[in-house]
Amino acid sequence: MDQHAQRHGARAARSHGTVETEHGATAATRSLEKSPRTAGTMGMKERARHIPATVSLPVITALAFGCFIIFRTHTAGIKGGPAMLYGLSGAVVSGALGLIVVHFQSTLITETRAAAYGALFGCSMGWVYSLGGEAILKSCAFGFTMGAVMFVAALYVFRTHRTREPHGLHRPHEHPHHRRGERSHHLPVATH
Repeated sequence: MDQHAQRHGARAARSHGTVETEHGATAATRSLEKSPRTAGTMGMKERARHIPATVSLPVITALAFGCFIIFRTHTAGIKGGPAMLYGLSGAVVSGALGLIVVHFQSTLITETRAAAYGALFGCSMGWVYSLGGEAILKSCAFGFTMGAVMFVAALYVFRTHRTREPHGLHRPHEHPHHRRGERSHHLPVATH
């Protein structure tokens, strides 16, 4: 409450043309008074630097996917506005689904997480393939193939980078006191 009163006191003093320290003006408020736009710009730059990869990567991927959709529909003969609409809708839907998968990936086991990435990629690529005028069965086969490729690639990446997985290694961790021959008072691995 005291800070609130100080801010209002400083505002009242500024409105009369003087800023006195007894009315609550401090050095910090004076520096912000001189350049409020600079302070706002610095805040935006700091926030932009701290955007996590779990948000920025799906958004960037969705934008690239939207551009690919525009290219694919444009080469298929759809011109102008409809091609842009396809690209925008594909970017929004794939971006939202990508953010959902990335948000919940820490709760999924490795195989399920790889299947989620494979399903998202396969469905997206199958839909884009169908925009070129291909038959539905051929588009489904293409999407299934691309999804299987993404599943294998994601599974390989998740399995080879086990230390970065949210659930840790798939094998039990070896504790340092086990190596020295000391007895442990922990539960057996099977009961964890």
